[in-house]
Amino acid sequence: MESKRQQKFAGLLQEELAAVFQKEGAAYLPNTLVTITKVRVSPDLAVAKVYLSFLNTSNTTLSVNTVNAHAGEIRYKLGSRIRHQARVVPTLTFFLDDTNEYVEHMDKIFDKISRERKDDELSEDVGSPDHDDEAKAV
Repeated sequence: MESKRQQKFAGLLQEELAAVFQKEGAAYLPNTLVTITKVRVSPDLAVAKVYLSFLNTSNTTLSVNTVNAHAGEIRYKLGSRIRHQARVVPTLTFFLDDTNEYVEHMDKIFDKISRERKDDELSEDVGSPDHDDEAKAV
């Protein structure tokens, strides 16, 4: 459970990191849109885990590795933006936020289950005794 202080600081980091990526993200990942989906901060505010999602990229793992390679530069730029609001600039670690992929995967599973149930219901209706009696009466 994060404290109010952690949540407030995480919100500040998320806003400022979004601005850094918007203005200077093209230097790290050209033609790629980076979204900061979540920031989690340690209780001492010294470490931040930043979860990213990417658009217009085919290799998200490479994109995360590229951002992590430039984490020091990003931290410096973040520090220049929050220097009057925070005493410590946290060490940044970037992770891929795969919740959208997980949601798509689960949607496919639910669609498959739904189709299978409909197919089962149709096959049960065709083989039901009531249906056979109606066919003989006609």
